[in-house]
Amino acid sequence: MRPLSPLCHLILFHLLCGSLSSRCPQECSCIAVTAIFCVQQNLSNMPRGLPSSAKDIFVFQNNIITLQKQDFVELGEIVMLDLSQNAVNEIPDGVFSPLSSLHNLDLSSNHITHISKDSFAGLVNLERLYLYSNRIQSIHPAAFEGLENLLELKLQGNQISVLPALKLPKLLHLDLSYNSIPPIGPKDLQTPHLESLKIAGLRLTSLDEDLLSSLVNLHVLDVSQNLLVEFQPTVKVMGGLRNLNLTGNPLGSLKHEDFQNLANLLELDLSNLNLQGFPEGFFGLFPKLEKLTAAENPFNCLCPLAWFPAWVKDAQIELLRMEETRCHFPPITSGKVLAKLEHKDFGCPTTTIELTSAGTSSTTSKPTNSTTPSVTTHAIPPAPPSEKPSKDTDSFPLSHTTAFPRDIIEDSEEEDIICPSNICLNGGTCVFDSNGEVVCLCPPSMSGLYCEIQNPSFLPPPSPRVSIETIATVQPSTISSLHITSTSISLDLHRYIHTRPHIRGIRLTYRNLSGPDRRPLQLNVPPTYPEYTLRGLQPNSTYSVCASPLGEPVHVSVSACMEARTAGIPPSFHEPSVDRTEPSSSLIPIVAAVAVVMVVAIVATVVVICRRRRPKAPVDVDLHETSPLEVEGVKTNPENGLIHPKQPDITPCPSLVQNTVEYEAPLIQGQCPANNNVACTKPMYV
Repeated sequence: MRPLSPLCHLILFHLLCGSLSSRCPQECSCIAVTAIFCVQQNLSNMPRGLPSSAKDIFVFQNNIITLQKQDFVELGEIVMLDLSQNAVNEIPDGVFSPLSSLHNLDLSSNHITHISKDSFAGLVNLERLYLYSNRIQSIHPAAFEGLENLLELKLQGNQISVLPALKLPKLLHLDLSYNSIPPIGPKDLQTPHLESLKIAGLRLTSLDEDLLSSLVNLHVLDVSQNLLVEFQPTVKVMGGLRNLNLTGNPLGSLKHEDFQNLANLLELDLSNLNLQGFPEGFFGLFPKLEKLTAAENPFNCLCPLAWFPAWVKDAQIELLRMEETRCHFPPITSGKVLAKLEHKDFGCPTTTIELTSAGTSSTTSKPTNSTTPSVTTHAIPPAPPSEKPSKDTDSFPLSHTTAFPRDIIEDSEEEDIICPSNICLNGGTCVFDSNGEVVCLCPPSMSGLYCEIQNPSFLPPPSPRVSIETIATVQPSTISSLHITSTSISLDLHRYIHTRPHIRGIRLTYRNLSGPDRRPLQLNVPPTYPEYTLRGLQPNSTYSVCASPLGEPVHVSVSACMEARTAGIPPSFHEPSVDRTEPSSSLIPIVAAVAVVMVVAIVATVVVICRRRRPKAPVDVDLHETSPLEVEGVKTNPENGLIHPKQPDITPCPSLVQNTVEYEAPLIQGQCPANNNVACTKPMYV
């Protein structure tokens, strides 16, 4: 056999090296040797032997703690490197310098605490850098120098207290949300081409006008979860905005003049702004609007808002978080999805305007069952100059009178539109603000959105001279008492359950305001129990009872409370009073005892007669033999000879504890009598 020539040796060597370099590591999977996936392999270091021809390397969801420069020496051609969701705590200086072709670097969701000057040295072509959800506290002022091609930088969700000046001429997207940085100015962001700025959760009370004015290409602005109390003047004139997020700021009501120059908006987020409604014609300011978010607002679903569901459908608006966009008032629609209501659900009346020789008259009738109420409007000739309507009457055009329910419109000489009497409670005065929203002016003794909360300093002391007294804290959906005895209070929960069709259960909290122990006691009631009786109460005592939705935080705005005083024990009777609304379980053992005693007496009589008829004979008495009177269920009391029924084994009633677990089914306490006759004070479902 002829030996191989040197040229053949060289060719074989190159082929062998090429095959080795194209091999895929055992713990990874490769696609055409260009995309390498080493995911969820619990790797503590970068995998060795990666093909030099790789372009995209994904090594996320592992346990990599440290990075070394030799890990990337032979990977100079990669474009994408994903090291997210590991445990990297430090970026060594120059560790990525061999990756001169890298465009995308993802280091998010690691444990990085500091960024040094040379952490990203050599990444001259880097376009996207993701550092969010780390523990970064400090960044060197020159850390991002040399990244002149960077287009996107994400730093949200860290602990950054000082932001270095960002001199990034090509940067388009920047996210600084949820850090501890102070308000930023134009010197901090030297990014003339920035298109998207997200600065949510920075506790900002205002926005720097010079900064926003310098960002002439800004299209996306996220200032959610800050402390802005007014709409910033600079934002009003940013006509190039496409996406605006105002969620969670205490802005108050919306105003036309704040948004009139934002006609190019495509997405608008107005969540959690405590909105009761929208100004009339508000969304006409945004002819290009495609997506709207209005979740977590306490909407008043009255007739002024009846246009909203139809507008969402007709304008083909994508209402995001629709299931979280619900009515708060009135009670009949409370908790219902706003966009799913029909026009008739808003209580709009049918208004007919007729012309007579004496002038124009308007009549209002009840809403019909049709989806859209019929409105008959006749042409009205223009009034002469001397008879023009006054300023007061012109504040609500005639065509807008259909936007209020029947009880809102009351006939008067001037036909003024006033609030209904059932919106503001406890003497509150209902008015409409400049945006047509309902506002309640409360007396000094009350507070709350509808004057439903009584201030503690104005609570009257309970009168001991009244035996049965109910002092209710009036709310839109309250609870009341049906029957009160000296030891029980029967509650009426019909209205509370009816106004909350989606409720999973009711948490009842009650306490004795007249006794030394005023700690609250809680129990859970299913929504299928519209009537419930509290038992085991103290006579002649005032009890506070509150109902709140099960599974939701206890809050005054969602709780309905009342106070009721139990009756005293009549002096002419010494036995405890019994609730006559239902059979008392205390009579059962008494009747059973009497029956047993009668049976024992009959048996004893028969035994005595039988013994008298037997011939007398001496009988040895066994001290352990059962006495003639000791029959099944009966024993003689050794002290006084009385006969008592044998007590069965009874499982003691559980002591009353704070019930914080949501109910699954009504409790069955078969061994526990009614709680107003025993020491056990845990009320049962009735």
